[in-house]
Amino acid sequence: MALVTLNVNGRGYEMACDDGQEAHLQKLAEYIDEKIQGLAQSAGQAGEKRVLIMASLLIADELFEAYRQIHALGTQQGDNPESTAALTACAERLEAIAGRLADA
Repeated sequence: MALVTLNVNGRGYEMACDDGQEAHLQKLAEYIDEKIQGLAQSAGQAGEKRVLIMASLLIADELFEAYRQIHALGTQQGDNPESTAALTACAERLEAIAGRLADA
């Protein structure tokens, strides 16, 4: 198990992750930090908790939109086994990302 320090909203958070996942976790933290910084600039004097919740909602909205697009593609593709397998793999990847974000 590896330890990585993630910087989000000007603070460092030490997190454990599987060996080899450090860079991926850093990229996720950078993405979250970008959302927070954008919200902090547009929301002005909103408190830290409020900005964190707003960033979480924006990321959740992106995730739900990705699910919607996957579902729409699946509907368009019909019962094509190759397309179904690709869409299932994509959905599983999104669920794994959502799980890691929820645990962070």
